[in-house]
Amino acid sequence: MTAMVVIPTYNERDNIGRLIPEILKQDPGIEVLVVDDNSPDGTGALDDGMATADPRIHVLHRSGKLGLGSAYRDGFRYALERGVDYIVEMDADFSHDPATLPVFFEKMRNHDVVIGSRYLNGVSVVNWPIRRLILSYCASVYTRIITGLDLHDCTSGFKCFRHSVLEAIDLETIRSDGYSFQIEMNYRCMERGFCLGEVPIIFIDRHAGSSKMSKRIVREAIVMVWKLKLGSLLRGITGFGRRKS
Repeated sequence: MTAMVVIPTYNERDNIGRLIPEILKQDPGIEVLVVDDNSPDGTGALDDGMATADPRIHVLHRSGKLGLGSAYRDGFRYALERGVDYIVEMDADFSHDPATLPVFFEKMRNHDVVIGSRYLNGVSVVNWPIRRLILSYCASVYTRIITGLDLHDCTSGFKCFRHSVLEAIDLETIRSDGYSFQIEMNYRCMERGFCLGEVPIIFIDRHAGSSKMSKRIVREAIVMVWKLKLGSLLRGITGFGRRKS
């Protein structure tokens, strides 16, 4: 098994130096790709130093804050070129526990995509204000109702894809960001007939830094689910079939 964990960063110097060693010790087949958006706090420079010392660490530098969705698209393309079996997306701030990675890989034996779910066994979120928790939970319920996704957590940013899944999805057509990027990727996988599964995680709010959530990201997610559903209906009317791999 080979895997690459893709981690977008912007001002994550306080976290990334501690996070990467925790990821790498989970399995000798894991590599890490940091996609840094020219962090003013020197995150990119720290990453470069770590990459020089360890060939399992890679760094992709971008010119500035270009969005979470584009960071993952660039990271996915890099990982696909490396030919790894699994590609994982993960936050840089320890809200996602690296110790869950072996659980993901075990689940991947029978699935094409595995999502770390905060709502599979009730609510497993620590340190979130109640307003944000309600927003996140309701977003998943709303998404399930509109799109038909059979997932408890449609907006989770901790997930694992088979290489073949990301190859089958035209990443250039994925233009959304934030919550809606997660929703769109899940929907595209479902639409192509891939098998999606979930594993329970405990999501712990940021140890350092500040949340990047915004009203724009929330609005984009609300609109995106309808775009996905209507687009699927239109393709059905025009005879465009679903693809499987």
